Amino acid sequence: METQSTLLTGLNNKQLEAVTLPHQSALILAGAGSGKTRVLTARIAWLIQTGQASPTGLLAVTFTNKAAKEMLTRITASLPINTRGMWVGTFHGLCNRLLRAHYREAGLPQSFQILDIADQLSVIKRLMKLMNVDDEKYPPKQVQNFINGCKDEGLRAHAVEAYDPHTTKMREIFDAYDKQCQRDGVADFAELLLRCYELLERDANIRQHYQSRFKYILVDEFQDTNRLQYQWLKLLAGQGNCMFAVGDDDQSIYGFRGARVGNMRDFEKDFSVQNIVKLEENYRSHSNILDAANAIISHNNNRLGKNLWTSSGAGEPVRVYDAYNDTDEAQFIVDEIKMLHCEGTSLGEIALLYRSNAQSRILEQALFNAKLPYRVYGGLRFFERAEIKHALAYMRLIANANDDTALLRVINFPTRGIGARSLEQLQEVARAENCSIWQAAINKVGNGKLGGKGIEGFVALIRQMVDQAYGISLSELTELAISQSGLVAHYENDKEGEDRIENLNELVTAAVSFTNQDFGNHHNVDSDANNSSEQDLLTQFLSHASLEAGEHQADVGHEALQLMTVHASKGLEFKVVFISGLEEGLCPHEQSLYENAGLEEERRLMYV
Repeated sequence: METQSTLLTGLNNKQLEAVTLPHQSALILAGAGSGKTRVLTARIAWLIQTGQASPTGLLAVTFTNKAAKEMLTRITASLPINTRGMWVGTFHGLCNRLLRAHYREAGLPQSFQILDIADQLSVIKRLMKLMNVDDEKYPPKQVQNFINGCKDEGLRAHAVEAYDPHTTKMREIFDAYDKQCQRDGVADFAELLLRCYELLERDANIRQHYQSRFKYILVDEFQDTNRLQYQWLKLLAGQGNCMFAVGDDDQSIYGFRGARVGNMRDFEKDFSVQNIVKLEENYRSHSNILDAANAIISHNNNRLGKNLWTSSGAGEPVRVYDAYNDTDEAQFIVDEIKMLHCEGTSLGEIALLYRSNAQSRILEQALFNAKLPYRVYGGLRFFERAEIKHALAYMRLIANANDDTALLRVINFPTRGIGARSLEQLQEVARAENCSIWQAAINKVGNGKLGGKGIEGFVALIRQMVDQAYGISLSELTELAISQSGLVAHYENDKEGEDRIENLNELVTAAVSFTNQDFGNHHNVDSDANNSSEQDLLTQFLSHASLEAGEHQADVGHEALQLMTVHASKGLEFKVVFISGLEEGLCPHEQSLYENAGLEEERRLMYV
């Protein structure tokens, strides 16, 4: 009982109520800064400690890998248990794990790879070119959003209703894209969830197995779930299991990504929720800030309802500056920052927020003129950098040479004299024979009619890499791919080559760390997986790289102001915050002014 007492120490009355709720589905309305992460972690530890659930009988869903790791760390610190068998992760990570365990039933190859956003766009562009689709009439990014949006709604191409030629063509590209991914043995992020949902819906044995296993399902940031994510959770929960949903309808700001604030009300109805606990005590801000936030959000309709408060005092008043124009506004902000800095406030503790990225230009110009160092938050992540993606593409080809996306990325990088026409011919052969580009190269390059020495040399290189990769460690394989591909030699002659080579060396370090920490086993292998003992570490590492892309922000510069969109600021804390452009057309955004739902999301954005 001493451990139980320790778990509950320091919780306020509402947090304690949430943590110790009985065996029923519950909705925890957790306001900003109300300690929701602690409540969620303590709930998991409490269920395990009291014997209501085993570590392997819980499923916990977060929205970032960082949050999942933090949760596991806190659980380990609270209880002397091995968290290795626990299912804690993002929707994409958990679906990837389940699909690895049941790849045959899901219709996937054992070593299927994950397409990140950039690679997915490359596939779409390539297909559109082969299909002679006008990329001005059908912008590839728009097509990508259409495909992902359909998948987030649980729709395959054949189920999309098309009442006009434009949608009909988009549906045609969607269908061709799905078939191409199936041939390549790859899955994009949206596909992971949709394929997993379809598997659970179709296969009663697998569905019942996981429903029997996961008696408790806990979900963080529930307000950010989309339609398919909620349906997936409902399938896993079944009829008798408990869902513990933590969220805040007032913080639902990702409607443009498909997030559906209505899921919270649906959950309340679908699961006959009797327990709704409101965490309203804020530990982050003073009452002046909370009063302003409460006043803004109070104008929204159909809220589940809560009112943030704090015992930390009034604090500094919220100040409003009525600027003459954007230049005047930027200069005011610069002058205020200079004064704050002279009074001892670190530049790194100051954030400048704006509704859209386009607003940063005038601010950046003013900061530059004032010689104030700043950092635009959200630079390229490690796994998104070009040199890393090139190295990973070679590693993907070692794992699966039929991966067309990886092949096209590096077949002529570093350059090996393969002309655009030769590559087009190779793709035409692959399309005609309904096979991968790799298979087309093997079949045709030997007769001397296609490709020449460049393609022949590339085929020999990949075969050599595959042979040499047998039996070596993951880090050695990474070094092999980097060195034999010619990437290092290429970047030695590059103006930014030193930094790029350092990044490639860091990729080797990442492989060592991945192996030493047994990260792959910790997150992706489960005793239920019929292929777990044979799971290839390379495949796990490549999945890890795809899933982690976009998770870790670039290092924030020391003593530099932080510039970011309001969306990017969610969950971050600063001592001083400036919000620019609070005027109709900017914030609230002009596209949100003419419909109530859009205006309500703009209020939620300011509330956050």
